[in-house]
Amino acid sequence: MFVDRRNSNAPHGNTLVVCCEGNAGFYEYGTTSTPLEAGYSVLGWNHPGFAGSTGVPFPDQEQNAVDCVMQFAIHRLGFLPENIIVFAWSIGAYTGTWAAMNYPDIKGLVLDATFDDVLPLAASKMPPSWEPLVRSTIRQYLNLNNLEHLQKYKGPILLYRRTRDEIITTVDATKIQSNRGNDLLVGVLQQRYPNLVTNDTQWALREWLSGDQSHQMVLWDQQGVDEDTCLTMLKSYIEDKGFSVPLAIGDTLQAEAKVQLLLFLARKHMIDFNSTHCTPLPASLFQLPWNLQNLAEAANGVDEDTCLTMLKSYIEDKGFSIPLAIGDTLQAEAKVQLLLFLARKH
Repeated sequence: MFVDRRNSNAPHGNTLVVCCEGNAGFYEYGTTSTPLEAGYSVLGWNHPGFAGSTGVPFPDQEQNAVDCVMQFAIHRLGFLPENIIVFAWSIGAYTGTWAAMNYPDIKGLVLDATFDDVLPLAASKMPPSWEPLVRSTIRQYLNLNNLEHLQKYKGPILLYRRTRDEIITTVDATKIQSNRGNDLLVGVLQQRYPNLVTNDTQWALREWLSGDQSHQMVLWDQQGVDEDTCLTMLKSYIEDKGFSVPLAIGDTLQAEAKVQLLLFLARKHMIDFNSTHCTPLPASLFQLPWNLQNLAEAANGVDEDTCLTMLKSYIEDKGFSIPLAIGDTLQAEAKVQLLLFLARKH
């Protein structure tokens, strides 16, 4: 199901949200309602074996299905990857993270109420004596490891954690520490910022994840986290060392500064929603992921309008042909700006 808002007054109509439903979720009544209400173009699809879809929902068929959906969005509907957001809820994150891993140039990935690996959840619901059988079955037939996918995706990501989630906790809904979304965030930050998530700082991240927003604010104040200071540290590092993921920032920082940066990044990558598992995410909460690439471009002085003007002026003067010889009279700084702009466009 496709809702096209590109030529409407919708505030975000030029951005397509591809929705990946959870178990017992369907595009007719599922995650699609959230981006629709928020004013985006939306593409919904049903998993193999769900509703009228053929096939069965095993991992290989799930991968093929979401691959077809992404190909359809790009080649038939005409959306550039940079204008596509993948939004997945619950177990639908398996296809969402697979799509992000295989289409790394998408605008971003939004995951709601999901987990790092399905095995701990499955094992927690079965008798301990069944653990070898559960492990063997999961790993051979239903190896849904979202974190494994995300470790191969370097783009913007946002996680929503349900603070009363009764499905993806290994103990019960009151034990927010057992929410497997916590482990997903830890794994993502560990892969992207390996010098920040260390033995002497991980306690702070786990403490942050052990409570709700009021608990987090107490820790934020106790550790003296200042958002502007953290942004300055990141920007200074990128200006000096350049931008790439993983980002090696932290190797020369004291533990206190590492903790501050880590809590800042945790806040940028995860939003709490005071709800149980199945309540639809309100449109008012839906937002695009924080993009560190924007900070990197700002550090290099990249301005999109300036770059477009440079290209337009050159073409008006010299004409258009490929290869385009623009750059022979530019300073190195301007060349870098154009290069980063073109990299983002391609």
